[in-house]
Amino acid sequence: MTQVSTFKVLKDYSGSVYGGLGLLLYCYCQAKGIAISAQLQQLQQVERFDFSVWRELLDEIALQNTSPTLSLEIAAYIQPKHLGVMAYIAMSCDTLAEALARYHHFYRLIYDGSHLEIVVKDQLLHIRWAELPAHLVTPLTAEIAVALLAQFLKQFLDINKICFEQVNFAHNSKQIHVYAQYFGCSIKFGQPHTELILPLNILQQPIRQADPTLEQLLMQQAQALLDQLPHSTQLDQRLQQAILLGLQRNNYQIEHVAQQLKLSIRQLQRHLQQQNSCYQHRVQQVRQMLAVQYLQDPHLSLHEIALLLSYSEQSAFQRAFKQWTGKTPRQWRKQIESDL
Repeated sequence: MTQVSTFKVLKDYSGSVYGGLGLLLYCYCQAKGIAISAQLQQLQQVERFDFSVWRELLDEIALQNTSPTLSLEIAAYIQPKHLGVMAYIAMSCDTLAEALARYHHFYRLIYDGSHLEIVVKDQLLHIRWAELPAHLVTPLTAEIAVALLAQFLKQFLDINKICFEQVNFAHNSKQIHVYAQYFGCSIKFGQPHTELILPLNILQQPIRQADPTLEQLLMQQAQALLDQLPHSTQLDQRLQQAILLGLQRNNYQIEHVAQQLKLSIRQLQRHLQQQNSCYQHRVQQVRQMLAVQYLQDPHLSLHEIALLLSYSEQSAFQRAFKQWTGKTPRQWRKQIESDL
């Protein structure tokens, strides 16, 4: 009985994908002169849509473009905006290891329905896609998931000479040489897992340039916070920026921030005590300011905002916001929309 129930849940479940992927397909179709379906047109303003719809859209495009490497062609058009806030977080990281950790942590914002597994074996890092129910998976959906990550790593993290060790696909294909040229490594089809494999020793490679848009956003937020402080000092400014970056990277504990400021924990605590404040109060102050700004962006869901503020659960963010403002995030957002 249990087996039957489990099968039914899997069969009915499809999950969802980030709305920016609909924009990616729209951009690709425009560039290639492919007819844009009414369904794809309707998805240009939505936050998320069903994974089954994603599969249908890819199938529709494949009927008009029969190229055996369609997934690679679509991936070539990827921009950070197509992956949403997760992309900008990854691009603000210092190393490839940190960027991959953020990509893994926020992956459900792109594909909510299948999870990403990271396995270390024999000095190799395996980034592995867990399988969705068979009726939802096609070679095209599997290939584009790998191609999007590979293109993102190569094009936007600005890492010098990133090399892949091997790419495996669970399905079969006769176009091995084309994929080998695209990924620049050994390709194997008909494997137990769909996965991208990297040498472990490249994880500490630095990301040479963070995304300027994100950097500008962080600086604007830092200045807005400083404007609220009646007696800000240079240390206050550095503290606000360190907390901002720490929240973006989910590493905002006092030990880490004090180290960034080249202070001991005790020195930082003493500075805050002199202002009748404490570290946790400053973190909440930064979170509140960021929350207010993020809620003004209609493209960010409450779940995404909670993650951006380093809350493990959306409910924790909602409770905190109500304590700050007396309103839930949804109520606050509706009031802002009605005032416009």
